Amino acid sequence: MGWQCTGLRWPDVQGPPVLGWRRGGDVRVSALGYGAEFGFRAEGERGCIGARGNVCPVRAVVSGRSTGARCPECARLDRAHSVAADTIADDPRTYRVYLAWFGPGMVKVGITAEQREAARLREQGAVVFSWLGRGPLMACRRTEELLRSALGVPDRIPYARKRAVRGALPGAAERRAEVAELYGRAVALEGAGWPRSLERLPFGAVDHAGVFGLDGAVEVARAVTELVAGGVVAGRLVAAGPDLHLATPTDGVVVLDTRLMTGWELVAADPRAGVGVPVVDLGGGGVQDGLF
Repeated sequence: MGWQCTGLRWPDVQGPPVLGWRRGGDVRVSALGYGAEFGFRAEGERGCIGARGNVCPVRAVVSGRSTGARCPECARLDRAHSVAADTIADDPRTYRVYLAWFGPGMVKVGITAEQREAARLREQGAVVFSWLGRGPLMACRRTEELLRSALGVPDRIPYARKRAVRGALPGAAERRAEVAELYGRAVALEGAGWPRSLERLPFGAVDHAGVFGLDGAVEVARAVTELVAGGVVAGRLVAAGPDLHLATPTDGVVVLDTRLMTGWELVAADPRAGVGVPVVDLGGGGVQDGLF
């Protein structure tokens, strides 16, 4: 049995991203470095990654195009214990409400457990964020709903929209200003339904552009649509979060949604091998359904 990829993680505020791996009961991580050559080949079949840290009991095979990498039963179990699904009302932990910026006009509100600090923001690919408040889970939930109903702030932004703007972001001042403007509108609601048990936190913009390797423009040519058995993805890592941006020898910069890697057994491949899996041409050239 090989090492099954469990996805991209951001364990440290300024540290590099890491890929998680599992083989039976053993787990490990491998750090990724910008500018480094990177290559892997998918082997065998893509397996369900299980739920809540548990292995899938039936070792189900899942689709290569799925971003969840879970069989229906494990997906149901994982969702049943998800804060995002609003299925847990009595969680005693302290939570935080945040405002996250992903691109011009794309600011959302969300919540995360305080003990996770900003890991959730990095996993989502938030380029800039600020905390808004902290308190019990349900107070944070009510604040999230207040911003949605009173200000029209979404709690989700489609992944494709995030990806479309990441190659050419505006400057740091403009990014910060959009979050600051929403923060001001949000705190103005303190007398109009703001939960009493939510402690407002001061504005403080945290910019992840450097952490993600997005300080400069990154012109992206193609995006991987799925991994396949025997398929290779290789190149020089130029940016991440949550995609990997790989500069390839012949295909320009190719982006790989790291959620497509989960569940596969991945082995090292020649970093000069390029891309040998189905991709979509982001320049409008259509989908390459075969292998390069």
